[in-house]
Amino acid sequence: MADIKAVDVLAGEEPRLMFEPKGMHPAVPATGRTSGVGPFKRLVLRGATVIDGTGAPPSGPVDIVVENGRITELKNVGTPLKPINPGNRPAAGDHEIDCHGKFVTPGLIDCHAHVGTPWHAMSGEVPTADYVYKLWLAHGVTTVREMGSMNGLNYMLQQRDAAEANQIAAPRMSLHAYFPAVNERIKTIFTPEQARDWVKRVKARGADGIKFFGAPPTIMQAALDEASKQGLRSGCHHAQMAVTRVNALSSAKWGLTSSEHYYGIPEALFENRTVQNFPADYNYGDEYFRFSVSGQMFMQAAQPGSRKWNDVLEQFLEVGHTFVPTFNIYDANRDLMRARRADWHGDYTVKTIWKYFQPQRGGHGAYWYRWSTTNEVEWKQNYQLWMQFVNEYKNLGGRVCAGSDSGFIYQIYGFGLIRELELLQEAGFHPLEVLRAATSLGAELLGLEDDTGSIDVGKRADLLVHDLNPLEDFKLMYGTGAIRLNDETSKAEWKRSLRYTIRAGVVYDTEQLLAEVRDIVNQSWVGSEDDRPPAR
Repeated sequence: MADIKAVDVLAGEEPRLMFEPKGMHPAVPATGRTSGVGPFKRLVLRGATVIDGTGAPPSGPVDIVVENGRITELKNVGTPLKPINPGNRPAAGDHEIDCHGKFVTPGLIDCHAHVGTPWHAMSGEVPTADYVYKLWLAHGVTTVREMGSMNGLNYMLQQRDAAEANQIAAPRMSLHAYFPAVNERIKTIFTPEQARDWVKRVKARGADGIKFFGAPPTIMQAALDEASKQGLRSGCHHAQMAVTRVNALSSAKWGLTSSEHYYGIPEALFENRTVQNFPADYNYGDEYFRFSVSGQMFMQAAQPGSRKWNDVLEQFLEVGHTFVPTFNIYDANRDLMRARRADWHGDYTVKTIWKYFQPQRGGHGAYWYRWSTTNEVEWKQNYQLWMQFVNEYKNLGGRVCAGSDSGFIYQIYGFGLIRELELLQEAGFHPLEVLRAATSLGAELLGLEDDTGSIDVGKRADLLVHDLNPLEDFKLMYGTGAIRLNDETSKAEWKRSLRYTIRAGVVYDTEQLLAEVRDIVNQSWVGSEDDRPPAR
């Protein structure tokens, strides 16, 4: 807990001032754009099969016209497998992409993202923001919700503005500032009046929302009320040191926009206890305890189909709450070996982050010094219940969005969000529902549904061009692709679907972006190749 007084700092800069005395500084910000072409006066995508992000099935062939970064025409130009009449097509563009036989989807929205983290400085030089942005764009991420602005709000406002002006190659950013009101992190807010004042000040600085880790009830209720008045959205990681006072259902009723991860949901489902069954030797400061014991929570809660279970689902639905489960970020907890040996680490994980992932005391998410089979079994059981809750909420009409929280626990930017798509499907989502969670529903959560998230006339051209149908296998969207057997040559090949990421009309070649990331990673490992994870 840092000793920082509220009067000493601009609202939203508290995390930076917590990290800086420890020698932990943000990533070097992006300052220029070396990738991407456009935006063009008139861009035309010809003959695409469109998957529009609303849950509707694929349809085509369609010509998509983009003028000055926005979609101005969607024209059905023929019938599948029949020749297209050239006279029935929109006029030529000053740049065109041949999409015959290809699929076009909306750009992905990562609803729980971080532009690096100063914690990585524990293990070396913090990777540049360019490294993060290029991995996102290479995986089709065109918008992110920055949850916490841990680099400081001033840093993030500058990067957001540069991205909007296409001065840097980066997704659009919706910025949520960290609410400093929990003892174990940083606390400058001690009264409801201070909470309301802080919310007003962070709004005036340009934040889009607030990231909570919890707070005393009167303070959190005041902050959420003021956020609603100021038009700010909110999300909460209901941290274990605060959740006994405010669980996910309590905060949802007070106006919280979304619950992040799974914390606070089991507590809302408790029926024969009010506090989790913590072991006597539990210590939250030891991250092994923090993460191993939290894998037991759903098993201590009301079970699926029970009156309590159904009642809690209905109460969340009644207040229009959103869940951003980030299944991927805890995936290593149920199979550490799989996460450690993922195909992409050798080529796409920079040295500092790889070192940070290894077992170490004091490193957030580096709690592998005693991880066991029992821990993995408990987490697998926890996932079954957690996924069932999320899937049932979606089936009732509740909003569930895709987020990754990458940069921790063996999850890398971009790759983590594609893993989230796989895990949503594992939870029971149809692939079209998965894509909807990662596009149009994400836009709704951020309040951007009139501007992005689906393929509609008038919206920004945030589009992905796929060589292969991503609905057939989300693994095809990984930067590494997925391994397949070529029956003609009897050799294994790596197939990858995503060819272009178009963000606000700027066209990025994903292979170029991936090559630039590989160069960054290779440079980081110069002189220490013996410690590098194996390449694909």
